[in-house]
Amino acid sequence: MSSALSIRIFAHSWVSDWNHGNAHFLRGLARELVAMGHEVRCYEQSGAWSLKNLIQEGEAGASSIGEFHRTYPELDVRFYQSDDSLPAFLDRELAGADLVLVHEWNEPEVVNEILARKKRLGFRALFHDTHHRAYSDPSQILRFHLDLFDGALAFGEAIRKIYLEGFGVARAWTFHEAADISVFHPVDRPKQNDVVWIGNWGDEERTQELMEFLVMPSAAMIAGHRRVLVHGVRYPKDARNTLLASGIEYCGYLPNLGAPETYARSRLALHIPRRQYANGLSGVPTIRVFEVLACGIPLVCAPWTDTEGLFRPGRDFVLARNGDEMRALLVELLASDSARQQIASSGLETIRQHHTCRHRAGQLMEICGEIRR
Repeated sequence: MSSALSIRIFAHSWVSDWNHGNAHFLRGLARELVAMGHEVRCYEQSGAWSLKNLIQEGEAGASSIGEFHRTYPELDVRFYQSDDSLPAFLDRELAGADLVLVHEWNEPEVVNEILARKKRLGFRALFHDTHHRAYSDPSQILRFHLDLFDGALAFGEAIRKIYLEGFGVARAWTFHEAADISVFHPVDRPKQNDVVWIGNWGDEERTQELMEFLVMPSAAMIAGHRRVLVHGVRYPKDARNTLLASGIEYCGYLPNLGAPETYARSRLALHIPRRQYANGLSGVPTIRVFEVLACGIPLVCAPWTDTEGLFRPGRDFVLARNGDEMRALLVELLASDSARQQIASSGLETIRQHHTCRHRAGQLMEICGEIRR
């Protein structure tokens, strides 16, 4: 589409990335839409869980918020209250909108209030899903009035099929996340770390995988004087003690905008997906894969299957089938600068050619053209 649109995007948070990996792609997508000439407004609920927790990080949280505003000055972020003021706020803010994009991490009551205005105000609406709940807890998704959306954007083909075949949504598109290469790009820094993993321990969704593919291989490497770092939040005391006992340095919260610097100072990065993405949702890489490859850092993955052919197998990253193979691959790659560089260059090339936020913004405009016709 060539004409400028008035776009409204509702997300859990724009300002905070605390336990909110979707912030990277949402920010980058909005940035590219603005660069294309569209009017974009970004909404989040006041007092959102992610932002509350970020503020509790103290100085690190305040720094992260400031860095967001400095990095994305073009994003028009507006806050709303989920109280008696919401109806008037939505009437005012949605008037004149062409497209309303609603991310799945919003309160159903708010989303359904938005949809109640769709016919009267004449906008199109798309539901954007970047989580596994449609597969693991579909009752939560069914709290939204999905039949009132013009379609769903799913971050993997397996999720798209659930919307079409399980939820009865008339139209759904596979809409993968991607890298904001204005932020995530190679940075030349001295290597201080051998291996880094950025991710949250969370709620037992990948504890077994972390033990097999992170803790045990790292313990063997640290005995050989290698440095392994972990960044993330929601690590219970026993998890922190496990890392400490294995010689892994737990560094706590890392702002998403600080990830490129951390990757740049590391020789290798790991990707350890939650078990949902290694089983029923094969083909969904999650944002971490795009981030690492965009930064030009070689990536070693725990098992997941690229069923959609997003990447070149064996070239853009390497895959370990079990913990023993993970340890062997890490040792092998850390001993070879040329092997690491070859993998990093290949992954970076694939991101720039196929998986940037600009690519996805263009795809979104094509989808808008479909639903408006």
